[in-house]
Amino acid sequence: MSESFEVQAEVRADEGKGASRRLRRLEGKVPGVVYGGESAARSISLIRKDLEKMLENEAFYTSVLNVNVDGATESAILKDVQRHPAKGFPMHVDFLRVQADKAIKVNVPLHFTNEETCTGVKLGGGMIQHQATDMEVQCLPGDIPDYIEVDMTDVDVGQIVHLSDVTLPEGVVSTALALGDDHDLAIAAVIAPKGGKSDDEADSSAPEAEGEEPEAEE
Repeated sequence: MSESFEVQAEVRADEGKGASRRLRRLEGKVPGVVYGGESAARSISLIRKDLEKMLENEAFYTSVLNVNVDGATESAILKDVQRHPAKGFPMHVDFLRVQADKAIKVNVPLHFTNEETCTGVKLGGGMIQHQATDMEVQCLPGDIPDYIEVDMTDVDVGQIVHLSDVTLPEGVVSTALALGDDHDLAIAAVIAPKGGKSDDEADSSAPEAEGEEPEAEE
């Protein structure tokens, strides 16, 4: 991981919906929780503007974070963000404690590359359709990739890209594929241009030439 994030938080004594609303409205903070590992879960609060700035960085979602709670630092990953349904600002965050020698499951964003030079787009006039934006993987905390690259260069019209077509870094495995081939989900495809007709369809729908009549049966 190329970036290091320091998350400053403090223990939150008051809990419940009412306390959380007051925290957000009056103090400009966001309630959260740190859980997992051998320690008990801790209710925390973070300064909203600082959290929002970190959430703008894609790497924040896949990095091992240093979560400092009242001076005590723990290693954790961002597990969940609950946002306001209309305005989109964070309303609650969950951090999961991690240990360097224990594998964890995490969702990693997919980066689709070479879409402009994709065979199905450039030569076939097709359109790329994304069917997933991230992939759940399992690996050690130190092996979490910032993102997973999906190269679309050689994908033709009508072809589908599956999880098994993606090359994962060493030590990183797809949790879906670990369950068997039946879980090899589609993540992208190149679909044919809208309104296009095949040659057979064009021939069958073409009008007969003027002045020609079908031959009578004997």
